[in-house]
Amino acid sequence: MIAYAVSARTREIGVRMALGATASQWRAEVLRETQVLADWGIALGTVASCAAAATLRTFLFGVTSLDPATFAGVFVVLVCVAGLAGYLPACRALRIDPVQALRAL
Repeated sequence: MIAYAVSARTREIGVRMALGATASQWRAEVLRETQVLADWGIALGTVASCAAAATLRTFLFGVTSLDPATFAGVFVVLVCVAGLAGYLPACRALRIDPVQALRAL
């Protein structure tokens, strides 16, 4: 979804870069938007997993249903994956030539 959203904004990114925006500003904006989506997803997922903990107790072996280490590990993995999911499309979109973006309008 992030890759599609960034590719849809490729022309906008090219035009703004032609007007003086830097690549690092755009990369930071895409990563910030990605992180906001990831934060919401992680928060809702944590709430849902805590609510479903009673049902999941029968499937868990060696850990408690609300094991903090497991939640922390999953949080770190999801944040890293979300960062990568935002970084790669942002780098690809920033390779566009601003002149081509202006011609495409």
